[in-house]
Amino acid sequence: MEASMLTGPFNLSRTRELLDTLSHSPKKWLGQNFLVDGNIVKKSLELAQVDAADTIVEVGPGLGTLTTTLLQSGARVFAVERDATLAAHLRERVAPHYTETFSLKEADAMDFPLAEFPEKMPAGTPFKIVANLPYAISTPWMDAVLDGDNLPTVLVLMLQKEAADRFTGTPGNKNYGALSVFLEAAYERAPGHKVSANCFFPPPKIDSYLLHLRLRDNPRKFTPASKKLIRELFIYRRKQVASVLKKIELDGIPTGAVDAWLDMLPQFACAGTDRPECIPCAAWLALDEKIRAA
Repeated sequence: MEASMLTGPFNLSRTRELLDTLSHSPKKWLGQNFLVDGNIVKKSLELAQVDAADTIVEVGPGLGTLTTTLLQSGARVFAVERDATLAAHLRERVAPHYTETFSLKEADAMDFPLAEFPEKMPAGTPFKIVANLPYAISTPWMDAVLDGDNLPTVLVLMLQKEAADRFTGTPGNKNYGALSVFLEAAYERAPGHKVSANCFFPPPKIDSYLLHLRLRDNPRKFTPASKKLIRELFIYRRKQVASVLKKIELDGIPTGAVDAWLDMLPQFACAGTDRPECIPCAAWLALDEKIRAA
């Protein structure tokens, strides 16, 4: 295969041509649904307000339709790709033309959620994440990003609609969960974009959504102990929170801190008789503060 420069975005015929050249069939278990609508690729850059000064992390670059478009903007891109065939394709067809601005890590994104960005850039360097995120890893990958010392200033994530709804669930909604709480503490939701299944090859069974998140002026992060407790409470999302707290192991969290939090729940228009799925993020942050102070 010739090593001529690839320019994105790719349409359906170009995508099929590249796949045929590579003798590669999309792998369902890796969530390989290749974006074939150039307008959606451009929309991703527009939402993230990508420019030449930006550093971008991309997960699952695949054939490179988003990758090459990002690089053409002048941005520096750190990408992580698990598929060996696609990683080799990117090394041959993309990397030689962007030696100063493209870094590719062939690995599982769960092992390297930010590709090689943390190793190759100074601590605290601002960055954005723009990615067509594989559905199977969306929740644990997002958790790993939130646990990092350096949070991205912007995330524009192509997600199946079900995952996008779960990321941004609100109290009382069936999609509201622990991850919704952790994300809301650090990020504000900005206008995104609906994406039809027909924008992909092969088309998935459900539509997708470009989720657009922006870092708050004062982002909050939960301690590991708080995150563990909140996750466990959401296992019993339909039970009274005070009742659940009496039954589960607190793993070193003083009962006094938990009791003090229950006493202050009326400040957030809720009570210990409410279910975890109805308690707002502000109240969960108050629990985190009580645990930190204990």
